[in-house]
Amino acid sequence: MELGNIVQFLENRAILVTGATGFLAKIFTEKILRVQPNVKKLYLLLRAADSKSALQRFNSEIIAKDLFRVLKEKCGTDLNTLIAQKITVVAGDITSDNLGVKDLNLVEEMWREVDVVVNLAATTNFDERYDVSLGINTMGAKHVLNFAKRCAKLKVLLHVSTAYVSGEKEGLMLETPYNMGETLNGTSGLDVEVEKKFLEEKLKELRAENNSEQSITLAMKDLGIQRARKFGWPNTYVFTKAMGEMLLGHLKGNTPLVIVRPTIITSTFKEPFPGWVEGVRTIDSLAVGYAKGRITCFLGDPRTIVDAIPADMVVNAMMVAMMAHANQPSEMTIYQVGSSLSNPLHYSSLQNYGLNYFSKHPWIDKAGNPVKVGKITVLRTMSSFRRYLAIRYLLPLKGLQIVNVALCQYFGGLYHDLHRKIKFVNRMIELYGPYLFFKGIYDDLNTEKLRRAARECDPENLFYFDPKSINWEDYFMNTHIPGVVKYVFK
Repeated sequence: MELGNIVQFLENRAILVTGATGFLAKIFTEKILRVQPNVKKLYLLLRAADSKSALQRFNSEIIAKDLFRVLKEKCGTDLNTLIAQKITVVAGDITSDNLGVKDLNLVEEMWREVDVVVNLAATTNFDERYDVSLGINTMGAKHVLNFAKRCAKLKVLLHVSTAYVSGEKEGLMLETPYNMGETLNGTSGLDVEVEKKFLEEKLKELRAENNSEQSITLAMKDLGIQRARKFGWPNTYVFTKAMGEMLLGHLKGNTPLVIVRPTIITSTFKEPFPGWVEGVRTIDSLAVGYAKGRITCFLGDPRTIVDAIPADMVVNAMMVAMMAHANQPSEMTIYQVGSSLSNPLHYSSLQNYGLNYFSKHPWIDKAGNPVKVGKITVLRTMSSFRRYLAIRYLLPLKGLQIVNVALCQYFGGLYHDLHRKIKFVNRMIELYGPYLFFKGIYDDLNTEKLRRAARECDPENLFYFDPKSINWEDYFMNTHIPGVVKYVFK
């Protein structure tokens, strides 16, 4: 694989980015504007009813973020001019044809001008409604491909998926595509169009019975989990992302297509500065709960490998892959961007980093008191976890001698509240449990080839994405956890 200069490749390119308000999309946009201000145009597609509301979202949810402060310092008063010249904010929705763009003149302009399409639009909610998840993660991918095919100058379509389309498989997961209708458990009958019709009929049925929107939402969530489990995937998110990959591979034709599968994405490693993160991401929810004293036990095998990768490394891999596959309408290439093979991180290490950090820098509660943290109880099986919940919360209440109406109401309400919380925890364990005992390792042979080729044309290491360069203890203690405290805890 021989690559040219990556910065030069980005020069004078017109790039369409879907899901522009997402975590990776913001980092992608910022990096291009910072390293190649001579990009021709960035068309940023985000969900909005019209151009005015789209612009409002761009200003409040993208450019106002602290992520852009380095760019603001670099450009000064010229930043507004750069944005006006280089960015076109596009109101749309990838669940619709033509990406839901109502301005036909703008649609025609993009078809004429766009060189590169980057699909970052997705719902990452494990417990999303099936109709919503299928519409965005599966059919949305098809709509993006159809739009890309109409771009006269298209060099490459890059689609961001997730490494966890592998489900709960163990061992070494290869960078191989999914064929249409392929399932993880060998069950036959998976057909994307059938799934779409099936859920539409279910929706009609639920509405005909005059169910409330809340009931319909719950039914759609349950349906997603049921369909995912039927074919071997653990949740709606990874199931619909896998079907999205299937559609792309099946319908791509001669379109140059690259799929990037990141693992668990964490805060920025170096650029534009270390530690920027947004929202409570997968492993950060544990850090938040632990620091605030809400988590006293941990379910999972401490020996389990957590495949984490900083967000800026994912974005750099995307940019190098874009250039590597421009104008190459060959077989679809997949890059798994993670760390489990070359620089594994264990759950036990994460626990130690959390204990060490929050012992030295405790969270201050609303009363102004530091929250003390300690070693948490590690439960290695689901049965031991359920026993722990029962012994700690339910048995003491069952044993109470309630002597009057007031106490009965108080403890009855408390008991009901605990049952509700435990039901919620069990739902979370049902969704996330497979990853707490995950025994897979993600092969990154294709990605390693890409890294080697990038070193030849990127002597300044501007587009670094080698996980072997990460010292996990230093990263979590001095970059990631402080970033989570600053940007997520607030």
